[in-house]
Amino acid sequence: MGGGRPGSEEVREASWIRVVEIRDKHLKRLLQFLLDEGESEVIVLALEVKASLVLLDDREARLQAKRLGLRVTGTLGVLLRAKKLGLIKSLRDELNKLKETGFRISKSLEEEILNAAGES
Repeated sequence: MGGGRPGSEEVREASWIRVVEIRDKHLKRLLQFLLDEGESEVIVLALEVKASLVLLDDREARLQAKRLGLRVTGTLGVLLRAKKLGLIKSLRDELNKLKETGFRISKSLEEEILNAAGES
């Protein structure tokens, strides 16, 4: 599971995370015409467990999830909420850490999210 990637060891050792097999393999295959395997499984699982929120960053995955009636947020939405709740001190610092791992964000979106966090 994410071998060698930042945070992969923490995820593997977290007792509150469990691997769940999806049931609807047909829907997964259909979604894979548009999305990666992981994004397809996330959407199928969210539908199967009737998730109140699904975390997706890919634009097309977010669009497909919304079309299927799912409520969606992304990494930036989670970080903005954490900033507003006082769980992180600097959204800018967290964005810089993310970008160091290869996370891509447009300059305009970065400015928008920093503005929303009061860090413009």
